[in-house]
Amino acid sequence: MTPFPRADYGELRRYEPGRRPVALDLSDNTNLWGAHPAGLERIRSATIDDVARYPELYADGLRATVAEHFGIAPECVTTGAGSDDVIDCAFRAASGPGACVAFAAPTFSMIEPFARMNGMSPRPVPWAEALDDPGRLLRDDPSVVYVCRPNNPTGQMAPAGWVDDLIAACADAASPPLLVMDEAYADFARETLLPRAAELTNVLVARTASKAYGLAGLRCGFGVGSAEVVLEVDKARGPYKLGRLAAEAAAAALRDEDGWMAAVIAETLTNRDRLAAALAERGLEPLESRANFLLLAAPSGSAHEDTVALRAAGVAVRPFTGIPEIGEGLRVTVGPWPMMETFLAALDHVRSTVGPGR
Repeated sequence: MTPFPRADYGELRRYEPGRRPVALDLSDNTNLWGAHPAGLERIRSATIDDVARYPELYADGLRATVAEHFGIAPECVTTGAGSDDVIDCAFRAASGPGACVAFAAPTFSMIEPFARMNGMSPRPVPWAEALDDPGRLLRDDPSVVYVCRPNNPTGQMAPAGWVDDLIAACADAASPPLLVMDEAYADFARETLLPRAAELTNVLVARTASKAYGLAGLRCGFGVGSAEVVLEVDKARGPYKLGRLAAEAAAAALRDEDGWMAAVIAETLTNRDRLAAALAERGLEPLESRANFLLLAAPSGSAHEDTVALRAAGVAVRPFTGIPEIGEGLRVTVGPWPMMETFLAALDHVRSTVGPGR
């Protein structure tokens, strides 16, 4: 008998970010302009059947909307409770004895736990090495290769040519791995692999309604790949995974008939560049980002200390360690400019109260 829990679960910890309410939360990269009005209206129009009855087995309405929006077939679309659920299901479909997940690191913090949850071995490859030669991600015959584009937490965007080389390398491998491309922030980069994914073998692109759509509280995501890839991911997903209101609100937001999301994305990019310039003026030039956040070096050299000090000043940011180029860093979500002014004022206050060196 296998004891409960599984032996390798001893390395896992429940996700505990240690947060508490704060006046201005810039730590989650959600849409700080709020929820998409069309999605919110769908929630407000809820009926008894929307809540009392089971939703569609596989969120076919959302699948059809995604398919129409991107010009692909509905059978090339899967759905889940956020893009992280889609990724988790893809890992599960690819897992097996000796399976490993290769990924360019640092990246989305849940990738290593997802690998271990599914009995797989995580194999990080430093970003610089992976970008120098995408073939390095294929060493040791991984079952899955994961790339976040734009990358979280750095905001880095792997070049399109590099992606093409990686796709070709995966296809030419003796045992072709599943390439999972996480595009949680692709709306802000205005560049996507998604329509192509439906025509490629062994590729799945994951997207979310939690960022640009402003629907993080509903936990809705979708993925696109060939019909064969999607079928296997759906097997790992199971039925009734996505609530009706979440799926239909996401579909309404994706259609974006009033242009709300497009306008918010444009303002986000403007404010991102404006915030980067303001930080550079303070000698805190952040990494170049194609997402809705910026990552800057921790002014004190300690991301933890700076995060605690900023929280005391009423602003939450996300601390990171071991970031190439900058060491310890602070990730800041971009939002309406008054919020950015509040952050800058808190940052100035923290730096002025700790003496020279910050």
